[in-house]
Amino acid sequence: MRAVVAYESWFGNTGALAEAVADELRADHEVTLVSVDEPPPSLDGVDLLVLGAPTHVHGLSSRFSRRAALEQKGEEREPGGGTRGWLAALPPGAGRRAAAFDTRIDKPVVLVGSAARTLARRLARKGFALVAPVESFFVRDSDGPLEEGELERARAWARRLAA
Repeated sequence: MRAVVAYESWFGNTGALAEAVADELRADHEVTLVSVDEPPPSLDGVDLLVLGAPTHVHGLSSRFSRRAALEQKGEEREPGGGTRGWLAALPPGAGRRAAAFDTRIDKPVVLVGSAARTLARRLARKGFALVAPVESFFVRDSDGPLEEGELERARAWARRLAA
């Protein structure tokens, strides 16, 4: 199996989870890990796409929320297109398998939202077949760190995806 694990990460939390997922999948599969700051790779021969993003203002990041994250980090640069732009440039899924995850605070979705739910809907609209329910991994605050045990939970999730 060939897989692509793509992620958007502003404070390193979603990136760390994507790396854990990719590492776990690499045990038996060929995996490409890519940030959404890079153009989408070719999907030729790819069997599984795993996409992760932080939850910003109840859903996927926007130009406004990405700019706010940069300000919070004290960086002055353009925020780029984020996951929304990456998905727009992604070729059609043509039935390829996909899974989505997000990072968010551990509170009810109705209060904090879920980027993964939006990712799943957009992936399905692009013709991907979702192979698992969306997964949320928890951070203590908007800039992290990850809650204890979340990297291990991400690895276990990746093993289920591979099966």
